[in-house]
Amino acid sequence: MDIVDALDAAGGTTCLVGAGGKKTTLYALADRIDRAVVTATVRIPIFDRHVAEVVVTDDPADAVRTADRWPLGLVPERKREDRYPGYDPETITAIAAADAADAVLVKADGARTREFKAPNDREPQVPPSADTVVPVASAHAVGKPLTSEYVHRPERVAAITGRDEGDEIRPVDVAAVLASDDGGMRGVPDGATAIPVINKVDDEELAAVAGDIAAEVLARSDVPKVVLARMADPDPLVAVEE
Repeated sequence: MDIVDALDAAGGTTCLVGAGGKKTTLYALADRIDRAVVTATVRIPIFDRHVAEVVVTDDPADAVRTADRWPLGLVPERKREDRYPGYDPETITAIAAADAADAVLVKADGARTREFKAPNDREPQVPPSADTVVPVASAHAVGKPLTSEYVHRPERVAAITGRDEGDEIRPVDVAAVLASDDGGMRGVPDGATAIPVINKVDDEELAAVAGDIAAEVLARSDVPKVVLARMADPDPLVAVEE
């Protein structure tokens, strides 16, 4: 099994949410799928070097139908030198409906490079046509204080976990957020599959931490599996917990 199979991402629309490896996961998947689209419903840093071509267009469905270079990046405009804006969720549905790509890979919320997060009321921006939603958290969050240095929206994490801001983050706290309808499961459409990822599992100690998180997520939520990964590695899949 490789990371594409582990995340059921070989076809359909896969949306990445959470923190600690969304973009790295997008690019790892795109590199392993023959005809992949990389796009977003929120702002995304410039990613031209991770795809064969980035097309700036207000008609992305047509762009994907006529594409001959893959993976293909699709964005609505180029406003700034450091990031692209995203499409609205309905446009992502139109890209998938063009039926010209093997997979559509979508960054569907932001985290400001933190290791862990919980969404606000406007997040995530997941299209109703999504087939798979992948909530991501970093194993590196465990042991860190619940502060904005490491966590995007620590007050939201505190509300879900019952912890106080500044408390040390435990495996059960990461699991509680990933498994919560106010956390990693927020916005998962009816009929879509959620597959959480614990990223940055860099050594045996972190593998044990990630295993504890995965076991708790499986106990708390109706997900088929939890994937442990090092998304920056050439072989990113560490384990699949079911």
